[in-house]
Order: sequence, then C-alpha cells, then structure tokens
Amino acid sequence: MKVALVHDYIKELGGAERVLMTLHEMFPDAPIYTAFMTPESTAAKAFSDAKVITSWADIFIRYKNLYSPLRFLAPLIWESFNFSNFDLVILSSSWFITKSVRIPKHVKVICYCHTPPRYLYGLRTAIDWQKYKLVKIYGYFINHFLRLYDFLAAQRVDYFIANSKNVAARIKKFYRRDSVVVYPPVDVKTVSQKRGDFYLVATRISSEKGVPMVMEAANKMGIKLKVVGEFAGLRWEENKIKKQESGNIEFLGRVSDEKLKKLYAQCKAFIVVEQDVDFGITPVEAMAAGTSVIAFRSGGYLESVVENKTGVFFDEYNVQSLVEAIKKFEKMKFKKEDCIKQAQKFSKEVFVKKMKEVIEHAQ
Repeated sequence: MKVALVHDYIKELGGAERVLMTLHEMFPDAPIYTAFMTPESTAAKAFSDAKVITSWADIFIRYKNLYSPLRFLAPLIWESFNFSNFDLVILSSSWFITKSVRIPKHVKVICYCHTPPRYLYGLRTAIDWQKYKLVKIYGYFINHFLRLYDFLAAQRVDYFIANSKNVAARIKKFYRRDSVVVYPPVDVKTVSQKRGDFYLVATRISSEKGVPMVMEAANKMGIKLKVVGEFAGLRWEENKIKKQESGNIEFLGRVSDEKLKKLYAQCKAFIVVEQDVDFGITPVEAMAAGTSVIAFRSGGYLESVVENKTGVFFDEYNVQSLVEAIKKFEKMKFKKEDCIKQAQKFSKEVFVKKMKEVIEHAQ
C-alpha cells in the first residue's frame, strides 16, 4: 500500500507536528506533502530524515509569516499536488485547509483533524485579529469564502478522525460528518525528580493563551511560577506581558523535551488555562511525570484531567477563580500513581493501535 502524508506546514514543533512524527514512524517511506517548510526550524530538523515535498508557494509564503494573510491561496496550493500514484492519503489537518487536496476516486482519504480552522468558525485564536479594524474587514471577506470552501473540502474525506470528543463535536457541527476519536500520541515515560516549590506553565506565550492571567494570580498570591515557551503574537503584546514579570516569575523560553520532562516532575502543579482547547497534550505530559494539574473547566482538559483525582478545575475565566483553585489544590493531596495511570491512556502505543484499526477499516 502506497501512502502519502499531508500536513499544513512545517515550521513550529507543536502537538500537531508530534502527531505527524508518529505517522512518519508508522509509514517511514511515505512522502510528506506540505504548503511550506521553514529551513532550520525546530520542525524542519525533526523531519530531516523524511521526504518532504513543498508546494509551489513555499518560497514566498514562508517568509514574514505571509502564509497567514495569503491564506486564500490554500485551495490553489493543495489542489496543485498529484496523488494519483497512492492508495491512501492521510491528512494531518488544522487551519490551512489540507482537506482541499484533489484525490482520484481509487485513493482513500483519512483526515486526522486537530480542529476545523478556528478562525473560520468563531473559535479563539492565538492572536485576537478582530481587534484590528482593517484586519477584521479583510478577514471577514476572505473567511466567508474559505468557510464555504472548507465545508465542500470536508466532503472529499472518506474517514474523519478527531483528536478529542471536543473536536468530534465540531466536525459534526461544522462539516455534518461523523468521526472516530483517537487521542494524540503522548510521551508518557516517567521521570523521577525531587519535587520543587514552583508552579509551571508551558505554552506559546500570548494573551489568548491566558499566560498574563496566570502571572497575575502568581503575583497576587506570591507563589513561584516558571513559564516555558516562546512569545507568540504581536510585539507590543509581548512587551505588555513582560511588564508583569516579577521576582517570583521566571521566563525560561523554549527548552528541550528532556528539560521540560524534569520541570513537569519538579513542579508542585502544572497550570493550563486555554479556553476551549482542542485537546491539550501538556497536561497529559505533566500527569505522566506524576504531577497533578490545575485547569480551566473547558475543552479537551475535561477529557484528560480527572477532577479531584489528577487535578482541579476552575470555572470562571478570571484571576480570582484561578486563585481559588490554587488555594483548593494546596489543601489537597494527589497520588502520583493516579496521575501516571491516567496519562498511560494517551500513550503513543494506544495511538498507533487505534490508527491501524481505522486504516484497516478504510481499505
């Protein structure tokens, strides 16, 4: 069986790219088709052993983040690829509408959907682009036609796989398609470290990811907080966030996977506050290290964190509600074994087994 893999673009090494890495391990000879690849990026290095085929637009949309304002080119990009020599095409699909690939009738298409494009369906995005009038006007005009096209493209898919029940509900709502839930593969190897006295956040750092709210709560309570991740979004928002830095808050930037695992094991608790997150791999990674989680009661967190057993939730999206959750956490005791056992449900082995079942069914 000749297989091709398709992925939005290869630039940053995030959760979607880790799914692609596992698919590449499952099908090492399968070429990876992508809109563009940023040379020397963390993601490009991760796929250095793969045959990566970029689109005709690669040379110019990868610079200065032009792929975002030029998103209307997505249909032309994906329809330009030829998949007639393959038996199966597996799409790793998020926001760049990979579903619009043109596939001959004899080729089966499986779409692993991380989420329908958030910017097309009123879901929160990393940058609140609607705050800027000209961008808002441009976005509404372009997004209207892309939304219609995205729906039509979704009908070309033979089988949908959702990365969570949360995303499965979106697929049903926006595409009117059923899907099978296969959670993303997570590295659940345990790491033994001495427990520290700090709380941990690990995410792309932006207002939309809720990092300033966690920082404000830490300052209000006087607790130690370490923040892992790179700044995302606009420059003046980065400066605004940095102004909240204090003696008890430490920015660590991007760290290696091994370093992050140690931080998971060392922290008192891992804090995740993104609203309506698709699934969320980081809380599972934290639980794999035996660490409990403080999470906003929303999205995929509800599928991974077990309330009062592997973590606690807060209900109102504000500083005070988060503070109350931290206070509640500090009065409770959590078993390391319970966290590790819960994380095992989302292992790479489980992902590979379930993906093989779907692929066998699709043939």
